[in-house]
Amino acid sequence: MSNDVKRILIVEDDSRIAQNISKGLTEKGFETEVAYDGLIGSKIAHNSHFDLVILDINLPSLNGYEVCRNIRQRDPNVPILMLTALGETEDKIEGFGVGADDYVVKPFDFRELLARINVFLKRAHADQDQGFVLRVADLEINTNAKTVTRSGQSIDLTPKEFALLEYLVRNKGRTISKAEIAQKVWDSNHDSGTNVVEVYINFLRKKVDRDFESKLIHTKSGMGYVLKEEA
Repeated sequence: MSNDVKRILIVEDDSRIAQNISKGLTEKGFETEVAYDGLIGSKIAHNSHFDLVILDINLPSLNGYEVCRNIRQRDPNVPILMLTALGETEDKIEGFGVGADDYVVKPFDFRELLARINVFLKRAHADQDQGFVLRVADLEINTNAKTVTRSGQSIDLTPKEFALLEYLVRNKGRTISKAEIAQKVWDSNHDSGTNVVEVYINFLRKKVDRDFESKLIHTKSGMGYVLKEEA
């Protein structure tokens, strides 16, 4: 098989859903591997390289949150899509907190899943090609190493917090609406996505701004958020 073929791990205990996803992706030129158990899925991810992981939450042996956490500890960059019947904001926040990049809620259209997969694979490829250090004031982001420092002090972010901060930094000085952030960072066009944005802006403020005199993340009432140096 060509080295350009992308490998996708599917961790899903519903064999019908898992096989349908695997068949559809194989027909689109992907190489897939399926695990029907969280513990097995975690071990497969540990022993092999994958370009993307599709992960259910309600799994035997080890739930999807634990599997996601295990994968993230070993690979901070691989895109992880949570595939789940749970669509509440709290469930999404828990998933994002352990390192998931996005959610696809069951029942879903395979074309939607494929579109999400292609977005993340394209983004991962762009990050490899264009990774460099971004700076605003004393804040520094290394997009290759996925590290953040402020005044030389290391700041530990989850993958989703990092993605949000990177988007704000890349658009420094520009007011960005919640809807735009939800669409660009979470690939979500739903109103519920803006609630997640508010929660994650607060997460970022606690980590990036709270312990520093100069604040970088600002709210524009009724308009959105802007990252900029204080005048």
